Amino acid sequence: MPTSPRFRCFFVLLLLALATFSQRVAAQTTATGLVLDQAGQPLTFATAVLLALPDSAIVGSQTTTEQGTYTFSDVKPGRYCVKAMLLSYTSARSAAFVVTQAAMTIPALRLAAAATALKEVTIVGNPPLLEQHADRTVVNVSRLNTAGETALDILKKAPGVTLDKDDNVVYRGSAGVNVLIDGKLTYLSGDALSSYLKSLPASAISQLELMPNPPASMDAAGTAGVLNIKLRRSQLPGLSGTYTLGLGQGRYEKSWVGTNLAYNVGKVRLFARLDAGRYNSFNRLTMRRTIRDSIFNQENLWRPLTYAGTYAIGADVALTSQQSLGIQLRGGLNYTDAVSTSNSVTTDWAGTPGGRRQMTNPQASNGTNQALNLYYRFALDSTGRELSAAADYVHYTSGKDQSFYNVVFAPSTEQGRPAEQLRSDASSETTIRAAKIDYVHPFAGTKWRAETGVKTSWVTSRSAIQFDKLMDSGWELDGLRTNQFAYNEHISAGYVSVNTTLNRLELKAGLRGELTQTTGTPAIGPRIARNYFQLFPSAFASYKVNENNQVSASVSRRITRPAYQNLNPFLNYSDFYTAQQGNPFLAPSLSQSLVLNYLHKDFQVLSLSYLHETNSVNNVVTQNDDTKVSTSTPQNLAETSTLILSSGGHTDLTKFWGMDNQLSGSYTQVHTILQDQSVNLASYSWAASSDHTFTLPRSYKLLVGGSYESPGVQGLYHTKASGAVNLGLKKQLWAEKATLSLRVADVFNTNRFRSTLRYNNVNQTWNNQWESRRVTLTFTCKIGSGKTQARRTAASSDEEGRVGN
Repeated sequence: MPTSPRFRCFFVLLLLALATFSQRVAAQTTATGLVLDQAGQPLTFATAVLLALPDSAIVGSQTTTEQGTYTFSDVKPGRYCVKAMLLSYTSARSAAFVVTQAAMTIPALRLAAAATALKEVTIVGNPPLLEQHADRTVVNVSRLNTAGETALDILKKAPGVTLDKDDNVVYRGSAGVNVLIDGKLTYLSGDALSSYLKSLPASAISQLELMPNPPASMDAAGTAGVLNIKLRRSQLPGLSGTYTLGLGQGRYEKSWVGTNLAYNVGKVRLFARLDAGRYNSFNRLTMRRTIRDSIFNQENLWRPLTYAGTYAIGADVALTSQQSLGIQLRGGLNYTDAVSTSNSVTTDWAGTPGGRRQMTNPQASNGTNQALNLYYRFALDSTGRELSAAADYVHYTSGKDQSFYNVVFAPSTEQGRPAEQLRSDASSETTIRAAKIDYVHPFAGTKWRAETGVKTSWVTSRSAIQFDKLMDSGWELDGLRTNQFAYNEHISAGYVSVNTTLNRLELKAGLRGELTQTTGTPAIGPRIARNYFQLFPSAFASYKVNENNQVSASVSRRITRPAYQNLNPFLNYSDFYTAQQGNPFLAPSLSQSLVLNYLHKDFQVLSLSYLHETNSVNNVVTQNDDTKVSTSTPQNLAETSTLILSSGGHTDLTKFWGMDNQLSGSYTQVHTILQDQSVNLASYSWAASSDHTFTLPRSYKLLVGGSYESPGVQGLYHTKASGAVNLGLKKQLWAEKATLSLRVADVFNTNRFRSTLRYNNVNQTWNNQWESRRVTLTFTCKIGSGKTQARRTAASSDEEGRVGN
């Protein structure tokens, strides 16, 4: 496989070091087990207590992971049992077992739902802000300053995550990141993904999982890694959940409502999540472009009014004590009615007017998506052997109607004449079919566990666009701009991985292979076919030095395939001088990644991340000096390297004052060839954020925070500094069953995207401003209470993340 000699050398040395170290600690003894409910589903946050017999003295206690597992290290030879407990469940106790020098696997403990509910329970203590595992970092959102925020705001608080000028998620300096919801990609990208994340309230989120180097069991897509947003879901019997109401005011008003419900009875779990919102927004983009001896000063105003709604309903059914079946139907729809206006003034270097152009662009767009997921799980025995299968069907449609009314003004006059008048009608339809099978096999009497699986997916995407041009005789078809595009993709994948826990050392390594076959057929232009096979190795190690200190390392190789709509060669206009066009010749980008972490308690003292990408996809602006038109097209950049050093975490300064800080510094290099000319960019940058939570009398909390990003490089853009100061106030109501939050974001209205583009004949300055300063009032109320439960991963997760506008 085409990896660099340095990367292959480091990968081999890391595996040898892990193997050598594992031999040193293999003689030590551990006891591992699993806690399930009566339906056979893992119970998260259950407490497992190791008791020494015959006097039942407590030797140690553990909280179960999201897979329901627990591990006791340094267990001395002797006779023991394990007791498992969880709020609203009856406790269970294992049979007595004898520990010798060999590792112990304790039969799974099953907890039954309690027959009576507790009237009032007060739980003292909070989960740590950060939890470090061998292959991921977990952020517990309850520890963050989230008053009145959305999922997009929460992502910005995660270490290494930023947003670009279009609100696209950037992780470790790269846009090649996959965003999942409960282990499933959102099947949206670009504007559609950011709109969805804005409609999802922070109160619905339990955890963020940051996986710069995901394990082999996950799709290899996402050169920068994977971000998984885990939603809250109650495990309590009966009906429970939350509902949320929100109002916001920036330049214009916004409102949203949502509910997240679960009903658990016997062997059946039902759940439903509904979110809807109305968002009246505003965006101003000013550009200064220098073309030869002319200067173009341009201002674009965009005023969208969006109605959006999403839903997810489903059920998990325990067929037997070992088998369970799940079904989930999810989807959404959105409609946007917008008017965009553009005003471009031309002058020479001396400031002499050269005329101006105005454009009015009314537009209406809509999108729908539906997804059906079926899931089957079979626990073969109590040792942890498990077989699971999933099948998905996903259907996504979108449409957009636009009109372009251009008016040209001669120098020093206010009398305009009509110029080119256009209208367009675009539509897109994408269907994803995917299936996968996974098998987990613990090796009896050892600390090792293996996983293997296969996956196949088929994708069909069809897009069409029609342009009409106003002529003297009326509207006529514009054949040069009208086009159709058909895309087909088939991916076959398989993987194998092994992991073990040796005392305080957690090890994991895997290898995944993926065969990709694609064809792209535009109505105008040649047919493009690609067939390639790639191997993706990964390795992880995490060592717990003591109760407060932990170090980890991981390496991997990954891929990012182009979003389906980026392959679409259609030409779309923002104004008379600015256009966007897809690129059917895009190649997939590949990455080599290394991450080192040192965690002290819940504070990430040090994180070192290195990411090297080849063929990374970025928007490249090309300029026609004769027509003055700039066209943004996704293109492959030869090499991009990012080195990030960061530190951050939570600190309790006093009993009433908690502080969350993040500090990072990065170095980015870009080397590529554009229009037969070499382009080399390099930049150092740094970013910092600090959020403070003050606990006040009468269940009030005051929230004060701010962030700053220094100048840097983002793709081919040289970005300028930006920052914001945020304020919030939270009030707990009705014995903490409800929360009222008031938030003022970007108090001083300083958060915006400012950048320059300078290469070849391109010389542009950008200033993009949106409604960053806004006031939001959010009310969240509980219906019962519950704990987060890990959900299944869909077979179509990678493919879905590449659909969008």
